Amino acid sequence: MSHAGPTILATPNSRVLTTSNGNPVDDNQNSLTAGEFGPVLMQDFHLIDKLAHFDRERIPERVVHAKGAGAHGYFEVTADVTHLTCAHFLQEVGRKTPIFSRFSTVGGEKGSSDSARDPRGFAVKFYTEEGNWDMVGNNTPIFFIRDPLKFPDFIHTQKRDPRTNLKDKDMFWDFLSLSPETLHQVTILFSNRGTPHGFRHMHGFSSHSLKLVNKDGVAHYVKWHFKTDQGIKNWSDAEAKKLDTANPDSSTEDLFHAIESGNFPSWTVYLQIMTEEEAANYRWNIFDVTKVWPHSDYPLHKIGKMVLNRNPENYFAEVEQAAFSPSHLVPGIDVSNDKMLQGRLFSYPDTHRHRLGGNYLHLPINQPYRAKVANMQRDGPQNYSGNFGRLPNYEPQSRDPEGPHQQLQDIRAKTSPFTVSGQTGRYPFRVTDDDFLQPGNLYRLMKGKEQDDLVSNIVHHLGYVKNPDIVKRQIGLFSRADPEWGARVADGIAKLKSGQ
Repeated sequence: MSHAGPTILATPNSRVLTTSNGNPVDDNQNSLTAGEFGPVLMQDFHLIDKLAHFDRERIPERVVHAKGAGAHGYFEVTADVTHLTCAHFLQEVGRKTPIFSRFSTVGGEKGSSDSARDPRGFAVKFYTEEGNWDMVGNNTPIFFIRDPLKFPDFIHTQKRDPRTNLKDKDMFWDFLSLSPETLHQVTILFSNRGTPHGFRHMHGFSSHSLKLVNKDGVAHYVKWHFKTDQGIKNWSDAEAKKLDTANPDSSTEDLFHAIESGNFPSWTVYLQIMTEEEAANYRWNIFDVTKVWPHSDYPLHKIGKMVLNRNPENYFAEVEQAAFSPSHLVPGIDVSNDKMLQGRLFSYPDTHRHRLGGNYLHLPINQPYRAKVANMQRDGPQNYSGNFGRLPNYEPQSRDPEGPHQQLQDIRAKTSPFTVSGQTGRYPFRVTDDDFLQPGNLYRLMKGKEQDDLVSNIVHHLGYVKNPDIVKRQIGLFSRADPEWGARVADGIAKLKSGQ
């Protein structure tokens, strides 16, 4: 296929300043005016061109994950997984695939602090020969909620009160105390894992149950784990708050300078693996993203290594415009029935179309440049390609026998069939004590200072909630997970309020 021109804009190798359409600029210091004292003339294209572009330099920030950093690198296969998947980039031990990874805080705005108490986004774009696969996860193996219908409400509680335009602890804890499934993630968030030392010193997880599908169409459920080779390091609450003002870009700075100095961060990649038969009979709903698969039941299997070895040349072009989505899949990797995942399949690309335009996948950082894109999508705002030239824009078609057509063969390798049954309805997750068992186990797993810090961090956040009913409800959730936990939080808040 021929192209009308290059798809990537390149800076000319020239010292001549030009307008955006390439005309040389004779004077970049003085506007064109009618006489020495003006007024300014509308015919000054350079002025209008410059101001109009400046007015549009800021695209809408992400609703979530607004503050982040990124880097380029590679993923290397270190173990044979061909029995699990037909994904081309996973078919050979030693094969390396270029990647781009973005790390972020979740709830804060673009100017917020890197050391805020918040989960961290952990997204990896794999540029494979079959298109791009995006692993869009977090630095925690679980999430707060398990139904996408609740996601806008949850995120609203992390943002600003619509009346005061201030962050509000009552909003935050009101939602949590009325949503018991959040307790597991709350436990992680208010431990010191909620304030990572930096992006290099945290793990990454797919969180959701995904599928791998082999060449015979056999599927396994998997969870992806990216274990930092730099070791886990976290800030204490006091250290994190000090950094909020001393260096709000501490994680971004740390990642950039590590790579720039040749100290390339890496992660060892593992899978937890479960058969479809095991999933059907497991003690927890494996599509509930508020739950983990205990390693004692499903141990980690080492399959690869991720290395970041190149900083972006331009932050806006490569980090701000990077667009990740769990719906960006390749043959051999498939989605599951996880409700939150199903909601993200729509929400992420929809957000990108809003922020970046309908042709966001034309942007260099998002292009599946190792695969040939051929489809019937045409036109739209900000089309950065040759728009497929003279090729037909419909299918099936007979005008161009060499044009793209569907591949009916290998269809079982692309997706995994599954059986659905029952009546349509708005089904809640079954409410059991399981919402309290895993967070209680995590609390009991913590020892000494780690447990003390968890309680202290909760007390110094929940203790400033104004509504006593919210505090009472949340303490009740802690108590259901572990009576000692609830009692310690209640005692700590009482002492805080009495000034002890």
